This record gives sequence, C-alpha cells and structure tokens, in this order.
Amino acid sequence: MGAVEFEVIGLPAAQGSKRHVGNGVMVESSKKVAPWRDSVAGAARDIAERIGDSAPFDGPLDLDVTFRFPMPASRKAAVRSAGHAPKTTAPDLDKLIRAVGDALTTSGLIRDDARISTITAEKVEVVGWTGAIIRITETL
Repeated sequence: MGAVEFEVIGLPAAQGSKRHVGNGVMVESSKKVAPWRDSVAGAARDIAERIGDSAPFDGPLDLDVTFRFPMPASRKAAVRSAGHAPKTTAPDLDKLIRAVGDALTTSGLIRDDARISTITAEKVEVVGWTGAIIRITETL
C-alpha cells in the first residue's frame, strides 16, 4: 500500500461554477482557481517524478487534505496565540476539494480523481504559511 504526503504553498481557491462566455466556451467564475490548481498540480507532479514507476496511483484511494488559510487579525488574542482555528466562512470545503482532485489528476500523480473513495478534509485559519497539506493513500 503506497502513500504520499506533501505541502502546497499558496492561497487555496474553490473550483466553483463555470459561466458561459459565448460560442460554447465556458470559463471558471473565479480567477483564483487556476493559479491554485497550478500550484497543487506542480507540487503533485514533483512527487510523481520522485516516486517514478509507483505513479500514477490507481484507486481505490483515500484523500486527506488540510486547507490552511490566513487567520484574520480580528481573532481574539487567545485564538491567535494558539495559531490554529476552524474556518467557518467561504470558500466551501467541497469546492476546495474539487479543485484539488482535478489538479491531482492533471499532475499525473493519480490516474483519475474518480478513484478517490474516501475523503477527509478540513479548512483552518492559521498563523504562518498558507496552502494545503495533502495525503494520498492507496487502500488496497
């Protein structure tokens, strides 16, 4: 059973709805999602190259993701000193996961995000670096 864990530095962005711009062309509503997906895909591609013949992982897979967002200065001093708190505001967790799944497939680290059978995810506000910690485990 193989497993990898890696960090992605950046600001997590949700892959939300697409909008029609004419002539059958659809584009992401958020301009932030493309740079985020590129960051995730780049980090995952580095891992795929490092593990060589073990990639791409081909299901069933477990995905565990912690999305790290900047903690607002308005948080109470006790929360800020702890350095970590749940994030209960936008973006939606399911849309964050969608962006990561697509980027992992694009990177070649996993065969297809449809192979992910279990997801554990959280979004937190932190003092320190922002981005995500991603862990993929083969379940068989």
